[in-house]
Amino acid sequence: MPTETLTIQTEAGHALEGSLEMPTGLVRGAALFAHCFTCTRQSKAAVAVARALAKEGIACLRFDFTGLGGSGGEFGRAGFATDVADLVLAANHLVARFEQPVLLVGHSLGGAAVLAAADDIGADNIAAIATIGAPSDVPHVLERIDGDLAAIRETGEGEVSIGGRAFRLGREFIERVENADLLAEVGKLRKPVLFLHSPTDAIVGIDNASALFRAAKHPKSFVSLEGADHLLLDARDAEFAASMIASWAHRYLPLRDDWPMPEEGVVVKSGHGKFGTEVHTESHRFVADEPRSVGGDDTGPTPYDLLLAALGSCTAMTMKMYADKKGWPFEGATIHLTHERNHKADCTDCAAGEGARIQALTRRIELFGEALTWEQREKILAIADKCPVHRTLEGPLHIHTVD
Repeated sequence: MPTETLTIQTEAGHALEGSLEMPTGLVRGAALFAHCFTCTRQSKAAVAVARALAKEGIACLRFDFTGLGGSGGEFGRAGFATDVADLVLAANHLVARFEQPVLLVGHSLGGAAVLAAADDIGADNIAAIATIGAPSDVPHVLERIDGDLAAIRETGEGEVSIGGRAFRLGREFIERVENADLLAEVGKLRKPVLFLHSPTDAIVGIDNASALFRAAKHPKSFVSLEGADHLLLDARDAEFAASMIASWAHRYLPLRDDWPMPEEGVVVKSGHGKFGTEVHTESHRFVADEPRSVGGDDTGPTPYDLLLAALGSCTAMTMKMYADKKGWPFEGATIHLTHERNHKADCTDCAAGEGARIQALTRRIELFGEALTWEQREKILAIADKCPVHRTLEGPLHIHTVD
């Protein structure tokens, strides 16, 4: 996916670093991803969810909370309230840029943070909310901290270990976590909510999901991440969670109507990234791109892929139409096509002259149907050369460009 690096200034004077995953083609909406406790925007869940949403046309911003990753500020003096403030700031940035409500997605404590931030972001600016492995009791995260918290409360700050990493925490951090009442915040939500949680989560138990689900109002949904660990370290678990969120979000981020389907022909519009292009027919939308080897994002077929596909699909349809009309036992075909840009032809009947270098499309056709006679096979292969796209490519063709 095309990725933009974003910097958002906070009122405290430091900057939040983020990565905005953009769809290759049409943008149907925007989402904000909040990472897990002491993680960064580079976590497997953050990257997988953001890119899965981008594939579905949803631009997704994954950013580092204060004091983590590339963001400034002091993590040890921030706490849950600062995470919430960071989310409000980032969400407002997306709403202003895309001019529509955003999808909020949070993992672990990031899930708790998006639930708590919803009221401050405002109902008019939120399309829906999804959480992955979120705790229902925010003070629960203090149990994951190795250190003398009582001494920190007394002295004001001290060294701790979280997930094997050293941090210096202040009294304010602990107090902000302890004062969070998440279930009360969830009870006030009036937006669609999706809770994803693993029944075998050893860090944040499944009972947390049950408590959140009971507190939430409808419409609310639950997806079990069976077998997954809390951090979704297995890429397959992260991708499954991402695909579930992306599919669910379609209902709440409908396609905008500012670029309707064409009444005739095909409309092509430049997208995002270096080569990404959105293609609209009268009833379909898809993306064309170039491979990474030439600087593209490889999010769709190349223009020559589409050219070969046009010839191959037209060939298959024409052969089937002909065989069906004849009532022959035709069971389908496989057509393999390749393109040569410097085909050295024996041009005895070529206007370009002998030995001229021309482009060539090679089409290999495999027919299926054991009951077909050899005569029927030959006639079906012969009709392949009469498919409309084949005749267009070989016949006189003029391309007129107007502005």
